Amino acid sequence: MTRVAVVGGGVSGATAAYRLRQSLGGAAELVVFESSASLGGKLRTVELAGTRYDVGVEAFLARRPEAVALIEEIGLDGELAHPTGAKSTVRAGGQKVAMPGGTMMGIPGSADAVAGVLSEEGRRRVAAEPELPPVHVNGDVALGELLRARFGDELVDRLVDPLLGGVYAGGADGLGLRATVPALASAIDAGAPSLTAAAASLLPSAPSTKPVFGTLTGGMSTLIDRLIELAKPEIRLNTLVRGLSRTAEGWRLELTEGIDDVDAVILAVPAPAARRLLEQAAPVASAALGQVELASMAVVGLALPPGTELPAASGVLIGAGERYPDGKPLAAKAFTFSSRKWAHLDDPVLLRGSVGRFGEPGALRADDEELVRLVRADLAELTGVTAEPIDVHVQRWGGGLPQYGVGHGELVERAESAVAAVPGLAIAGAALHGVGVPACIATATEAASRITSELRRH
Repeated sequence: MTRVAVVGGGVSGATAAYRLRQSLGGAAELVVFESSASLGGKLRTVELAGTRYDVGVEAFLARRPEAVALIEEIGLDGELAHPTGAKSTVRAGGQKVAMPGGTMMGIPGSADAVAGVLSEEGRRRVAAEPELPPVHVNGDVALGELLRARFGDELVDRLVDPLLGGVYAGGADGLGLRATVPALASAIDAGAPSLTAAAASLLPSAPSTKPVFGTLTGGMSTLIDRLIELAKPEIRLNTLVRGLSRTAEGWRLELTEGIDDVDAVILAVPAPAARRLLEQAAPVASAALGQVELASMAVVGLALPPGTELPAASGVLIGAGERYPDGKPLAAKAFTFSSRKWAHLDDPVLLRGSVGRFGEPGALRADDEELVRLVRADLAELTGVTAEPIDVHVQRWGGGLPQYGVGHGELVERAESAVAAVPGLAIAGAALHGVGVPACIATATEAASRITSELRRH
């Protein structure tokens, strides 16, 4: 009887288990090992004032097909929801302004697109960028280095960094061009004479009517629950896989208590855990994944009394340099006004504050009570909302987000090539080809397909 282990119970692991069950049938033994007390990874839904509320991933990119297709395939399309028409804002230069259109991850297709966010001097720097010598990129480069050289600091600090912080909890200076905005890199490689021209070439000629983001009305963990229900694996919670080694018949997993022998293994774990488990089986892959750094963050969920008025926006992104009038830095990097953003979260009034940037623990050093106080103070400063919460949830994500640094694509290629040379082994997850849910689903589907093909051959 075929026995396959999936190490990691997040969306990548749950998807891999589901795809394995589809391909291998009911006779196969599938085991999901999860080191924590619950499945889901960064997809975590809690009860906040009696409402199911996401305190990890709260949405996915709907314009990329994998998540929507999987949700429809497993019968959750009745729970699929898209944001309301509320627009996002950004705190830039001490002012809260509407998030501009006409940009790609904050990189403008014209100076006019970002005029409302920048000072007059900043706007002039953006307007002058097409007149600079043609842009060339050999290999990979830090996104911040490239943007600052072409546009100046203000665009990066006021717009690009807040947007990247919402995705990676990191800034442009530590993220690589090719892994972070690959379409922009491709436009440069194709001969775009400037970054402005490259961004303009990627913007749609007409506004799209297709929603950008999606979520599930029962919470994102509903996706995990349904995948596991269909995959029917054995679940081993609170079980750390301490080691991984080849045997004559397959693989041996060294567990917190005991061992487990299987025919094949999919590792759907963060980069540090993958590095540790691949040390013997695929040392080149282990070394490559060991170079992927991670950022920590926290989400503070607040339920406010019914009737509390939130700003008429879906949320606000906050630049790292934004401060109070007395010069003290703001603790949060973003707020999501969930009851404005999602129509199904209208009672009680729900919102979340995000804290933590790569390399800057800042307010994350505070205990939960102090963290809530800091987030509420920021909320009052930005919006004037001072209502006493009726419920609070603090969710910390230590090492939660991989950083796609310069050369990240080469690291991933090295790791995947090394793992592909080892029979019965595959990897998946956010450290590879994208941190969002659709990208994780794609890597998990590919990993399951590879394992299934090998098992069928043997």
